[in-house]
Amino acid sequence: MREERVIALAGLFQAVALVRTVAVRGGADPFAMQPSLASIFKIDADSPADVFGGVGNLRPGLETLIAQLDSDKRDLSVTRVAISVMRVESKLARRPAILSKLRTGIEATARQLGGIDVTDPLIAARLAQLYVETISTLQPRIVVEGNPQFLRQEAQIAQIRTLLLAAIRAAVLWRQLGGSQWRLIFRHKQYSMMARGLLAQCTLSGT
Repeated sequence: MREERVIALAGLFQAVALVRTVAVRGGADPFAMQPSLASIFKIDADSPADVFGGVGNLRPGLETLIAQLDSDKRDLSVTRVAISVMRVESKLARRPAILSKLRTGIEATARQLGGIDVTDPLIAARLAQLYVETISTLQPRIVVEGNPQFLRQEAQIAQIRTLLLAAIRAAVLWRQLGGSQWRLIFRHKQYSMMARGLLAQCTLSGT
């Protein structure tokens, strides 16, 4: 179970790290974003790894998670967003009407845009609007820091909101597996060790 929680955490931190990249640099590698964005549509999956298309797709997330659990390498901006995501997801879990609207919107987007790559700007636009109608109604909102030039552009804003939706998806999985902020605080050394083990598996398998 703990290894599954680490997989969920890696998914969360992978999405948050991508949010940071878009906010600071104006964009991120579509190949790196694909597993995070695809996870939004995997509402029902056989295992936590399946949500992200396999542990091999979480290499950046595992690396970010390990760095965040190591106080010497921690990026506080990533930490702040990750904590905000967990708090918002906790509020979302207590708002069944918003949760239902979010699920319905995701399923509708999947039907309407079936066959389009999840990194397509049209997908980002649809999911970003859904984010505004659901997640953004929960207070306090998730605040993303970055380059003001990019944080004013619609394309970047849409990407950020969509990636935050992916982070929320991972946070939902984390909570469903029994995860909590207290567990992360008190078991961060165990989670770091497990993340390193999963990362080593990715390396050995060549993924």
